[in-house]
Amino acid sequence: MQHITIHKATRKDLRAFLKLLSGLANFEHLDPPDAAGRRRIIKDIFEKKRGTVLLAFAGKIPVGYALYFFTYSTFLARPTLYLEDIFVLERFRNRRIGYSLFLRCVDEAARNDCGRLEFSVLTWNKNAIDFYEKLGARRLSDWQYYRMTRETIKRLRTISQSPKRNSPHAQAPQGT
Repeated sequence: MQHITIHKATRKDLRAFLKLLSGLANFEHLDPPDAAGRRRIIKDIFEKKRGTVLLAFAGKIPVGYALYFFTYSTFLARPTLYLEDIFVLERFRNRRIGYSLFLRCVDEAARNDCGRLEFSVLTWNKNAIDFYEKLGARRLSDWQYYRMTRETIKRLRTISQSPKRNSPHAQAPQGT
């Protein structure tokens, strides 16, 4: 078995990271980011520092990655490490590479005095669910996961910038 190393990705690791990202997209039955998306990811991660990528190598072969960023819990008054992606190439699974990547994220959360480490798991990914639950993670049954698409954000922004938005006659969505 080859020696596994993990390090924070730098610009010289771009090609390896983007290839692994495409591998995750394939695993999740999604389209990988297009050229413009790849440029945004590179800029956001390596220039704007909006997230951190950890890369795992078996020898010199890139075999997995984790991408995380920080949010904040107002009630804990502490940062939260949010694990956006963790992925290991199929032929390198069951070698504790994902476990090692995850523990590096745990170390980073501890170093940053985080109150939480959070992530989401696809409902069909039984292996991941079992993995996280064995480590002590618990599914949050009292929270619903919501998402607004870019199109929804744009539509709501036009409402927010409308001069009529603060009018007493403005129509808010029901239930607000």
